[in-house]
This record gives sequence, structure tokens and C-alpha cells, in this order.
Amino acid sequence: MRGRHSWGVAVRRPSGGIARVAYRLEPAGARHRWLKLPVVRGVVALYESLSLGIKALGISANVGLEDPNAHDDDLPAAEPAGTGPSGEAAAEAAADSTTPGSPPAFGWKELAVTVLVAVAFAVGLFVVIPLVVVKHFESTFSNPFLFNLVEGLIRIALFLLYILVISLLPDLRRVFQYHGAEHKVIHAYESCGRPDAEHARGFSTLHPRCGTGFLLLVMVVAVLVFATIGKPSLPWLVLSRIVGIPLIIGISYEVGIKWAGKHPDGFFAGILLWPGIQLQRLTTREPTPEQLEVAAAALEEVMRMDEAEQNGIEELAAPA
Repeated sequence: MRGRHSWGVAVRRPSGGIARVAYRLEPAGARHRWLKLPVVRGVVALYESLSLGIKALGISANVGLEDPNAHDDDLPAAEPAGTGPSGEAAAEAAADSTTPGSPPAFGWKELAVTVLVAVAFAVGLFVVIPLVVVKHFESTFSNPFLFNLVEGLIRIALFLLYILVISLLPDLRRVFQYHGAEHKVIHAYESCGRPDAEHARGFSTLHPRCGTGFLLLVMVVAVLVFATIGKPSLPWLVLSRIVGIPLIIGISYEVGIKWAGKHPDGFFAGILLWPGIQLQRLTTREPTPEQLEVAAAALEEVMRMDEAEQNGIEELAAPA
């Protein structure tokens, strides 16, 4: 979970308890004002989200490696919110930490390999394959816009098929259940002002500000942007797709997050958001009460850390 001033992680331990930890956010835009410019801020936001996701993956992987027979009292306690070091340093320490007699930690080398393999797989599946297919029928799609439109439709079809296939895997279904738990708890917070797991049960697993819909919007915007490139050779086409990703993400962020996300009840915003919301029927599943408890715990940590950070800001701003 991410708040205004902090981000937090809650993980179900093999022993049954919940490990909780929260860290301060250090947004790049706070240090460099030009990073808040339209389009640029979308690229920065995606980088920060991916960075936090990778750090959270390292933390959760190491919690998952704990001894399931150990009692929670015997396990290392998570840092109390508001007392830990800054986000990056603390997350690195948590991801790399080991305790005597514990299994080998899932460290940053393993994370780096995981990310590199994932990026290579994504480029091959969603960039190279659509281009190879449409390039094979280049004579049929002589119009550059039609060429890029068909390539974009193939990419979207592969994306939907990929999500459908991985949703059949038991481990990924659990991930989608936690995704649904996140949405339900956020709905509950927006309704009653607190992360109430019990109250969250009655809410939908679909949420208008979900990243799933953003990915779909990115693919649609890509069709329009890449239509201006024409039909160069295959290597240049692949390179243009990779190099053009930041621009497409920045434009999509302005349209899908900054505009539509702030006006979800508007007519045109509703039309724009509808496909992504429906796509969440594939990327979310109904969570168990235990999963809702974990999602609520993560939001509690963020709220506690945010409150501590806000109090600190107010104390610094108060006149002497």
C-alpha cells in the first residue's frame, strides 16, 4: 500500500502471523521540480511504482522463507512505522537481511535476475511477436496506420490471453485474490475512513484507479503514437517501441490517472475507464477473510506512518 508520505507492506508469515513494515516515501518530484511536469511525471510515477514493487517483492520473499514452525514471538519484528530509516535504505536492509539459522535470503541478485528475465519476456511477447506477425503480412497492410493498428490489436489480444492463462495458475490466483483484497480495503477506507477488513467484505473487487486499466490504456495510446512512425525495418520498429515507451506512459498517465482518475463519474471519463474496470474481472478474485486482514494491515501501517510523518512536518512548520 502507498500513502501520501509513506508506503507499507504486510505479509502473511508461514507461521500464521502477519509481518508489517512501513517506510518513508522520498518522491523524486520533491527534489527536482521539473520531474513534476506533465508527461514527465507519469514516467517518474511508473518508475517509483516499479521500484517500490521490487522492494516489496524482496521483503515478502524473505518473509516467505521464514521457518513455518517458529512462533511469531521468535521471529524478527517488523520495524514500527515512523521509526525506521528512509524507504530505499530500509527496504534494501529488509530485503537482504538474514538471521542465524534461517534459510538463505532472497537478495538483490535474485531480484535483479527476476526483473531482467521478466523484462526480456515482456519485450519478446508484447513487442517482438506482434511486429513479426504484422511484418509478415506487410503487403496486406500497406497503410501505415492500418499496419500499426493491427500490430496494436495483436498486442492487446496477447495481453488478454496472457492474463487469462496465468489466472489459471493456483499461485497467480492467490495474487489476484490479494489484488481484490487491496481494492476492497481501499473501498472500505474511502467509505468509512479506516482500513476495516470486516467492513471491506461487502465492497467490489473492481476499482477505477487500478493499474490494470492503465496498462490497457497504454496499449491503446501506443497505437496512435506508433502510427506516426510508419513502417521501417523490423529492428527499427522494435527499437522505436522500446524507446517510445516513456512517452506513451507519460501521455497515458495524464489521460488515465490525472484526468479520468479525478473524474471517474464523468461521462467521457466513464467511457475511458470502463474497459480497464472490466479487465479487472480477470486480474482480481474474491479474497478470503485472511487476505482482507493482510490488506487492512498494510493500509494501517501506511496510515500510521503517514500520521507520524505529517506530525513531524507540522512540528517543523510551527513557529518557534
